[in-house]
This record gives sequence, C-alpha cells and structure tokens, in this order.
Amino acid sequence: MQKYKIPFFILLGCLSLIIIIFLYQFIRLLTAKIEVDLVDNLEVEFNSKVKVSDFIKSINGTILDDYQIDTTKLGNKEIEFKFKNDDNIKVKYQYNINIVDKTKPLIWLDDIYKVAVNSDIKLEEKILCGDNYDSKPNCFIEGDYDLNTIGDYDLVFKALDNSGNEAIQPFTLKVYEPTSEEKGEKENYPFSQAISQYKTANNKIGIDVSKWQGDIDFAKLKENGVEFVMIRVGGTRGKNGKYFVDEKFKQNIKNANKENIPVGVYFYSYADSSKKAKEEAKWVLNQIKNYQVDLPIAFDWEEWSNFNEYNLSFFGLTSMAEEFLKVIEANGYKGMLYSSKNYLEKIWLDSKYDIWLAHYTLKTDYTKDFKMWQICDNGQVTGIEGFVDIDVLY
Repeated sequence: MQKYKIPFFILLGCLSLIIIIFLYQFIRLLTAKIEVDLVDNLEVEFNSKVKVSDFIKSINGTILDDYQIDTTKLGNKEIEFKFKNDDNIKVKYQYNINIVDKTKPLIWLDDIYKVAVNSDIKLEEKILCGDNYDSKPNCFIEGDYDLNTIGDYDLVFKALDNSGNEAIQPFTLKVYEPTSEEKGEKENYPFSQAISQYKTANNKIGIDVSKWQGDIDFAKLKENGVEFVMIRVGGTRGKNGKYFVDEKFKQNIKNANKENIPVGVYFYSYADSSKKAKEEAKWVLNQIKNYQVDLPIAFDWEEWSNFNEYNLSFFGLTSMAEEFLKVIEANGYKGMLYSSKNYLEKIWLDSKYDIWLAHYTLKTDYTKDFKMWQICDNGQVTGIEGFVDIDVLY
C-alpha cells in the first residue's frame, strides 16, 4: 500500500493560518474595549445577599455570570467575573469589595428584669447577649446591685463586638421576694375550634407530641380530624450529653403509621457546633429508618437561657442548624427549622430551609415565609389526656 504524504507547503500553510487566527484573537482580546463604572461605596455588610452587578453602575456589555458573592468572611475580597462587551468579545474583569460588620450586638433585655432575692445567678451569663458575627462579644453590667437585698437597681448592660459595634441597654433590676400565689388554670383550646378557624382546602391541621402526652389513642385522633402529627424522636441530655429516644417515640410512630396519619419528627438539640449538629442528624436518620416519615424532620434548638455558654454567633447558630438540615435532605427527607417568632426575627438569620413557626396568637404578624405554624400549647383533642400543641401545615 502506498503511503500518502502531505506536502510540506500545505503543512506550513495550515500552521501559518493557525498562528494568524491565534494572533488575531489575542490582539482582539488585548485591545478589547472595557468600560466598567463601579459604585462609589464598595463596602458591604457581613452576610449580605449581593451579586456581582450590585457594585456596577454601568458596563459596556452583558455580564455572563452574575453570581451571588460570598460575604461570610470579613475583610477585602477580590471579585472576578466575565462579560461579553459590545463587540461580542468575552473578557474578564476584577474589582475589590470590603466586607464589614456594622451590626450591633443583641442584648435580650426589657426595661425591667426581675430576680428573686438570694438567687445564685450571674446576670452577665443569664441575660442573653449575642452577636451576628462574633461568637463571644464582651458583655458586662455597669452599676452596683445586690441579689441578696430586695430593691430596685438602675443599671446599664453593655455589649461590644470585635468590630467596635456597641449596644447599650439601661434597665432596672428588681430584686423581689417571691409569693406563694397559685398560678391560674390555663384554658383549653378544642381541636374542633382550630379546624373551624384555620382549616382550608390548602392546609392541614395537626398536632405535635412527645412523652408528655402519655399514651395516645391515634384512632380517636383520626376520628376527630387530626390530619398529621409531628413526633419527638428524642434529643441529648444537655450539652454534650448522651442521646435518648423519646420514651413514647416508637409507640407513637408505630400507631400513627398504623392509622395512616402522616408523620413528621423533630429532634430537641443541644448542639454547639456544626460537627455536632451533623452527628445529631445521622442519629435521627438511624432512629426513623424503619418507619414511614412523609413530613419534614425539624431541628429544634431552644437553649436561649444558656445561650452565652455556647459561644455561638447568630451566623454560627444558623450555620449549625443548616448543617443538620443538609444531612437530612441529602437522605431524601425534607428539613425544617423550629423556633418562636421573636427568636426567628431577632437571632436566626435567613435560611433556605422551611420554617416551623411557634406563635401563640389568633393571627400571626410574622412577615417572612413559614411552612408550619404552631398556634397554641393548650390544645385539647379526644385521644389525648391533657394539653397538646396544635399546628397548621401549609
């Protein structure tokens, strides 16, 4: 067979053409017109939701990837993006922003703070003091007081974060003698009333239960209109404590499944890190693997009275919850964050996960989105002795 050889002059011509095209493209890119006018203020608040285009007044072309910028670390940050200019040439551009923290720490304190005389507490540890970025802001009280002496003390609580933001809260400390007055009986709220007030074609009315509801008759729950149930799977015995399965969890979930009542679960957490939260999520998954769970798995963290001990920023707290929920959703379930209205508004940062709102009122004024609403803790329904929380699922 005769081999065919490509003439040298053709090879040389092809190579020359490639070089010419390359040089053309290089020169075209090198001389590409770039006109980008940035905004005057290139400072951005920590954890802000901003995109590349938010810092550009005008540009001679179209941004190809207007991505959301990660603003979760303070300091200078270089932003690089590509755009196609008016001559249809794809070019790169860089600019720098400065991520800052200008948010004051939060002092969870009213004008009056009451403490029983002879209480063995430290006010600086008991009064919630936290920050969006700093895990341990400097929190202290100015003024003299004596927890062993009844009286009113005018004090000032101050909090300072590492960025120099200061919060100041004057308050009156009332040291008082507790009385032996009996607390009034709580009125019950019938489940049938919740149905008449809240039931629509687009929601379901249900309850959430734990060992505190005792032995539950799920057949009677179903007969009386309970459309779903959120069951406590368990928790840990305090911070860094051992895991426990709720005493009634297996009984509750078996009987709910038997009656074909849709089930979700919640975990009562004492996590102090993302690592711990992920471990908790895996534990939950192991507990529920043999049961039918069609509704969300909720992360329930309520250590507000001991918050200062956890050394968590609000960003750290929210990130921790999201790590729990990320593991849950990676395993095919839906995740949800449980908390009350005040903490959702003041402490938890915005999250992509669904919210289970606790707000005991006839009509909530919580303005952000939520998937489930816990409307009361004094519900009453046939099948349960005593009170139970009632919920609306949208």
